[in-house]
Amino acid sequence: MTKGTEENFDVGAIMGGIYGDGIIARKGAFTKEWVGRLKEDIETLFAEARARPGGALERGPARYYVEVHPERIRGFVELVTHPWVTAVCRAVLGPDYKVVEAGFDIPFPGAMHQPWHRDFPAPEATLVGRRLNSLAFNITTVDVTEEIGPFEIAPGTQWDDLAGTDPMFPDKSLYPRYEARAQRKLPQVGDISARSALTIHRGTANRSQLSRPIFVLGVDAPDARNADKHDLQVTRAYWDALPEEVRKHLTCRVVDSLEDIYQAHTIEGLRMGVTM
Repeated sequence: MTKGTEENFDVGAIMGGIYGDGIIARKGAFTKEWVGRLKEDIETLFAEARARPGGALERGPARYYVEVHPERIRGFVELVTHPWVTAVCRAVLGPDYKVVEAGFDIPFPGAMHQPWHRDFPAPEATLVGRRLNSLAFNITTVDVTEEIGPFEIAPGTQWDDLAGTDPMFPDKSLYPRYEARAQRKLPQVGDISARSALTIHRGTANRSQLSRPIFVLGVDAPDARNADKHDLQVTRAYWDALPEEVRKHLTCRVVDSLEDIYQAHTIEGLRMGVTM
């Protein structure tokens, strides 16, 4: 894993990116070997999730989301203690930020365009207070190309007020606004991004013969409520072995043995893809 210190990162640039475009990235944050182990873990966990009812959520045709237990990810501690990750969390969310989600999204060959959306309704803190109180970190496990269904985002739209319409899925009359702003992201193995999940975005069609597994880390400020949608859990032995700095930033249940996750963050509007 690439090392560094938080002092290397400009807080103004971090804040400007998240509050401006709504997305920032760090090239080469992790080694290819580290990402290779992450990909192996995702493949194992996906096979397990598909084998049990409710283990993998459909996010459109040939596209799935799975929430996972942190201790099943060999590099979890390295991820949540990475200097860039912690610098971004502290800058945007404050010193008492909380990790609330660990999971992955996989568009397989045949996955269609998703409708433009945000991952949850904008909270009052954003619509009224003009403050962002959550972040989503994404780590690709493959080199992304135009054919493999890249992530597409409409910069600056985290501030859009969708009052009077669906709070997550903008009316199609607004699509020209998003398409005019749209940026397709082509991260390579080792890169990590951070974004506001309120920024309007979509997964695009996977026209390749490869899948595109991407790991997701969700982080909240103290006043955010995204932990309610997830069931982060760790065993007592794993909890006791974690560094104190990790424990203080982890919102989770401590259990005797891991339980299957049936997380509540189903996004019904993503079950059908679009051809446009």
